[in-house]
Amino acid sequence: MNEGEAFARKEEQLYSRGASIIKNILDGHIIRHQSVADKELYDYILYFQHVIRQGGQLYMEEQMQLRRAVLEDGELSDDYLVNEEGSGMEELPVKEAELPARDTDAPEYRRYNRLDAVRYAERWWNTPNPAYKKFENNCTNYISQCIHAGGVPMTGSGSRGKGWWYRGSNWSYSWTVANAFRWYVSGAKPVIKAREVQSPEELIRGDIICYDFTGDGRWNHTTIVVGKDKENKPLVNANTTNSRMRYWNYEDSTAWTPNIKYKFFHLVD
Repeated sequence: MNEGEAFARKEEQLYSRGASIIKNILDGHIIRHQSVADKELYDYILYFQHVIRQGGQLYMEEQMQLRRAVLEDGELSDDYLVNEEGSGMEELPVKEAELPARDTDAPEYRRYNRLDAVRYAERWWNTPNPAYKKFENNCTNYISQCIHAGGVPMTGSGSRGKGWWYRGSNWSYSWTVANAFRWYVSGAKPVIKAREVQSPEELIRGDIICYDFTGDGRWNHTTIVVGKDKENKPLVNANTTNSRMRYWNYEDSTAWTPNIKYKFFHLVD
C-alpha cells in the first residue's frame, strides 16, 4: 500500500482527462484511542471533498477514510489507512460455496428503476442503513442494497451458497462477497438481469462495475455508477472506503495494480 503512488496516479489521471481540483475541503474526528506498549494509537475518520473542474463541468468527489495515527514519545511515527478496497473479503465463504448455484425458484423480475437505485446510493454512501449489518468490507453489501432498492427482488433463503438475499441476521454470499456477486450477476439470470458490455462508456447511472485489483481471477470490489464526466466516463459510489462521484478506474486507490481487470454490467430495465 503506497498512498504517495496512488496520489501521483490521481494527478496523472486528472491531467489526462483535462480536469483539475479547484478546491479541497477537509474535516475529521477521532473515534477511538488506545495505548499499546509505548505507542498511542488514534483511529479517526477523515472526510474530504474535491471540487473538480473538467472543461465547463463542475462536480464534487467525496470520500471518508478510516485512518490510524501512531504516536511514539509524543511524536507522529505513522499514519495510514485502516481499511481499503481489496484489503480483505466480506464474510469469506468456504471454498465450495464461493460461487452461488443458479436459481431454480427465481421470482418474477420487476422493471429495474435505476433512478431509485441511484437515489439509494446517494442517500447511504457514507452512512450505513441500520436495516442491514455493516461489514468491515462493505462494498458489495452496499451495492446489493442499491440494486434491491431499484426493484431487483431477492431470491432464496437459508442456504448462503444459493440465490441473492438478505433476511434478518443471515444473507447469501452473493449479497455480501464481491467475488460471489460478480459471478452471480453474470450467471444467475433472470433475478438480476444484466448484460456485460465492453467499455465503461456504455454504462449509465445505476449500472455496476466489478474489480479484480491484482488480475488473479478473484474479484475484490464492486461499485455503482451514479454519474458521468465530460468525456462520458462513469463516476461511481462505493463503500469500504466510502466514496461518492469517484472516477471509475480506481487508479487513485492503494489497492490498484497494473494487472487490474474490470467487468462492466448494464442492468436491464
